[in-house]
Amino acid sequence: MNKQYMVLTLLVVAVMLSALAVVYVKHQNRVVYADLQHLQKLRDEMNVAWGQLQLEQSTFATHSRVEQIAREKMGMTLPGAKEIVIVKP
Repeated sequence: MNKQYMVLTLLVVAVMLSALAVVYVKHQNRVVYADLQHLQKLRDEMNVAWGQLQLEQSTFATHSRVEQIAREKMGMTLPGAKEIVIVKP
């Protein structure tokens, strides 16, 4: 009889430990999933910002924009046909 109670007690303890492990793993799963969702949202926001920066860079790097800044801020102009010198080696 004593041996049966010991086996039964061990089984009850094993079931309780197993149940606690399931609860813990489920909780960890929810925490990790919430982190995943947060990181995916952050990734999407960064992708939008990256796209906006690329668009802004392409806007500022256009030839007409560079030429406009060269004329306005630096007083540069395109040379005339008589001012162009071709150097041959």
